Amino acid sequence: MNISITAATSLKVAQSILLNATKGESAYVCLANVHMAVAASRDRELHSVIQNAFIVGPDGMPLVWLMKRQGFNEAERIAGSDLALKIFEMAAKEGISVSFYGSSAKTMAALKGSVLRKFPRLKVVNCESPPLLPERPEVNMEVVDRIRSSGARIVFVGLGCPKQEFWMAAYSPHLPAVLVGVGAAFDFFAGTMKRAPLWMQRWGLEWFYRLCQEPTRLWRRYLVTNVLFTLMVLRELLKRIVN
Repeated sequence: MNISITAATSLKVAQSILLNATKGESAYVCLANVHMAVAASRDRELHSVIQNAFIVGPDGMPLVWLMKRQGFNEAERIAGSDLALKIFEMAAKEGISVSFYGSSAKTMAALKGSVLRKFPRLKVVNCESPPLLPERPEVNMEVVDRIRSSGARIVFVGLGCPKQEFWMAAYSPHLPAVLVGVGAAFDFFAGTMKRAPLWMQRWGLEWFYRLCQEPTRLWRRYLVTNVLFTLMVLRELLKRIVN
């Protein structure tokens, strides 16, 4: 699929994000799952957005399995919620301010309360639940000004793929912060959605658990992308066998 993905542990990725955040450098982080990888292979603009990211972590066991098969043994799954927890802990110790952008106002309120109960020293300086945005959002300078004036150095973005990736690419040049796309993590932290059991996560079945929770919204995405991903992988394996 011609996508460069970072082979590293969640801890190393979190450390890299914190280092950039302390410097006030502009950057964004994408966490790629099967859906994102397939979407990027069919959308040149999205592919460019992902390739220009500071870090592209594998948020899906099928991607991790393929990376390990290619010899990248250090690769591990970097899920948005798991990475966010590591960053919360480290940012709280270092006094680095964070911000949340996305989801509904109700979820955002529950999210902030839940996170602060677990990390009371964490500096949450800005929380925004935006109105309905187009898939490719344009930069709103009022939003930029609010985030900049808050002093946030890490901005967690929960708009869903590919909207959050386009949002981060558009806003990153205007913000002295690291933007991290975390997908459904806001809902997990707020308690509005349950995450799959650990055994399902390890066996690459978290998508199925989410499908059971939201079949009407997600059935088409998973049916199409999972089939296309499988076909792409098989085609690549056949090429290697022939060559």
